[in-house]
Amino acid sequence: MKQILLIEDEPPAAHRLQHLLNAHRPGWVVLAVIDSVEKAVLWLQENPAPDLVFLDIQLADGLSFEIFAQTPITAPIIFTTAYDEYTLEAFRVNSIDYLLKPIENEELLRALNKFDHFFDQPRLPDAALMQTLLRQLTEPSYKERFLVRTGQTLMYLNANTIRFFFTDSGLTFARTEDNRKCHIEQSLEQLEQVLHPRHFFRINRQVIIHLEAIQKIHAYFNGRLKLELMPNPDFEVILSRERVPDFRRWLDS
Repeated sequence: MKQILLIEDEPPAAHRLQHLLNAHRPGWVVLAVIDSVEKAVLWLQENPAPDLVFLDIQLADGLSFEIFAQTPITAPIIFTTAYDEYTLEAFRVNSIDYLLKPIENEELLRALNKFDHFFDQPRLPDAALMQTLLRQLTEPSYKERFLVRTGQTLMYLNANTIRFFFTDSGLTFARTEDNRKCHIEQSLEQLEQVLHPRHFFRINRQVIIHLEAIQKIHAYFNGRLKLELMPNPDFEVILSRERVPDFRRWLDS
């Protein structure tokens, strides 16, 4: 008889998982159903380790990977998640199984059979892997494409092909690496929130540049900098003295 811990914050999902477990492993006992990182840490610290843990990745108070930073989990784990399969392929490589929601009967049976096979010598989750996945899943996502109109035609621009954004007569435009000028719906303020800060930097109130647009940097009056960009804009690109320290840190990051 195996003792099972369910860490799952969606009651319908927990109920379905218990139902499927009863069908496939009727002798197994579910010790508890826990719905948060905080409660899971307390339970694991106060109780003997179960034989198997089913662990939802997204809990009510955060990602379940945070549990590993606060207390060791010495039991084998089967993750349950709505995240994309390719994001979590590392689990299979490390012999940690996972189930995509909604959990399918055949997938659960496959995971249980895998658990039975490795039970005598279970592969436990690697702490470094958990930290890597936590970082990947909590990093903000940045815009990769922009939908633009050319005449009556819609097309998209990959963000990495845009060399700078600028404003002109109250409108926002993008200049691409092949020197196309395209109208962008977002303002520069909105673009600052969705562009990857490693690649883009706001020079002043009128311009956001891509790192690869910079050709030369010249000292300018009053501690400012003047930039030469490619493609060459039809206006001067001047970096204010106040922005110079941030610009230097960005270039050196």
